[in-house]
Amino acid sequence: MKRDHLLGLFAQSFRENWGSPAFSDFQGSTTTYGEAAQMIRQIHCYFREAGIRQGDKIAILGRNSSNWGISFLAVSGYGAVTVPILPDFNTEDIHHILLHSESRFLFAADTLFDKLDSPKMTGISGVVSLTDFSALSFTSPGGKDRWSKCFTVEYAGLSSPENFELADFEGDDLSVLSYTSGTSGFSKGVMIPARSLLSNIIYAQEHMPLKSGDKIVSFLPMAHVFGLLFEFLFPVSVGCHVNFLTKPPTPQLIIKAFQDVKPRLILSVPLVIEKIYRKRILPALEKPAIKFLLKVPGIKLLLYKKVRASLVETFGGNFHEIVIGGAPLNKEVETFFRKIKFPFTIGYGMTECGPLISYEPWDRFRSTSAGRLVDRMEVRIDSSDPFNEVGEILVRGTNVMMGYYKNEKATEDAIDAEGWLHTGDLGIIDKEDFIYIRGRCKNMLLGPSGQNIYPEEMEAKLCNYPYVQECVITEREGRMVAFVYPDPERIEAEKPDENQMKGIMAENCRQVNKELPKYAQLSTIILVDKEFEKTPKRNIKRYLYT
Repeated sequence: MKRDHLLGLFAQSFRENWGSPAFSDFQGSTTTYGEAAQMIRQIHCYFREAGIRQGDKIAILGRNSSNWGISFLAVSGYGAVTVPILPDFNTEDIHHILLHSESRFLFAADTLFDKLDSPKMTGISGVVSLTDFSALSFTSPGGKDRWSKCFTVEYAGLSSPENFELADFEGDDLSVLSYTSGTSGFSKGVMIPARSLLSNIIYAQEHMPLKSGDKIVSFLPMAHVFGLLFEFLFPVSVGCHVNFLTKPPTPQLIIKAFQDVKPRLILSVPLVIEKIYRKRILPALEKPAIKFLLKVPGIKLLLYKKVRASLVETFGGNFHEIVIGGAPLNKEVETFFRKIKFPFTIGYGMTECGPLISYEPWDRFRSTSAGRLVDRMEVRIDSSDPFNEVGEILVRGTNVMMGYYKNEKATEDAIDAEGWLHTGDLGIIDKEDFIYIRGRCKNMLLGPSGQNIYPEEMEAKLCNYPYVQECVITEREGRMVAFVYPDPERIEAEKPDENQMKGIMAENCRQVNKELPKYAQLSTIILVDKEFEKTPKRNIKRYLYT
């Protein structure tokens, strides 16, 4: 395996797995590695004839699909820079990203392209469909004919294992320009170099057990590096069969895909895991008979074993472990899953690190941590006692970005003169470099006597109480207030009236305060009638409520 250049990994994987399934759209068609290579060759034919150069920016806008993956590999394999755009961004944000990134070409889902305003997409010479690679719009003279001509075997030539090659990047060459779903203003363009992607992939190859022919379900958005790296690039680098969910990934659809595909490795965000726990497991555990049996030691172990077996089957029954990232996992859920020895682990990362900062396999994972620092990175806690005193988490190493595109001030604010990336996360470490996250710098609140209050920890506790679907805790006139969006399914099933809901929330407030220190006591809970507005990564836009 060629491990010193990014695209060398993919070229070799394609050649070694030529006739094997590469990509499938869930409940749709399948493409082999050889068939994908042919489409990459045809796209490269157009790029050459259109005068697109290495280093030019090419955008991809759409949900996960086989053609999304093929487009990414074609752009990277040509030596161009990929600009992945989340389909959840609004039209003005998409226009801004295309303009700011100086993108020259666009692969787009038909339905999303229909919402765009062509005159605002200055610099875009051509747009093709992610549905079938048909031409959607070309401004360059003869562009549409050139695309159609290149997308034929007769003109582009036939790809084979003997002639399949991909261009490559040097380590510090820009590879991906990722516009993050920031929660405090417009997104910044994170410049991810080839060395960061290569480092993440090699680490995954060394620590996560995937091999040629293994199956993966891709449902995390590939426009984010978490999904891009670990549900797509890493699996492709070892010859896996990637199955894409092309529709919005509801928990029901995700579980259906897991049970049909039976993936070997599963990536997830906490939201999916927590919903499964609350909807499938908790109601059964709260039945009086089960509560009684859980107090009997021998029967308790048998029940836990049965719950574990049921959960494993829910996720397809063939996975080595589930890696959870993107946000903190609720502590109650984590504690229960540890009790039943469910094979899951929690990783920590950010787009600026392409994404990985810490990870540890499930059987060596330390409870409440976010894994151990990966071996190509350094970590420092900005406090006088990093083992006990919370401080900002600083990291540096191979995975760290080049900076923010056309934004020197933001880059200087994020990466200091010594090369340390200021993550904006607060935490501590232990002597073996396990990282424990306590909250976000910008979310931290000050108590009445200057105590640090981390609302995320309080919110995790409150979300364990009846009817609390999600919440935001903030400070109002020196008092701690919780905004709660109640569980709509439970309300529909049990139909409590307004006074009953107020009583339930008042009791929740009393009970959660028993778990909180005096300086962080909640004064009241306020019900909201709409789900909190979120970023495409499903993080609540806290600034709208604080």
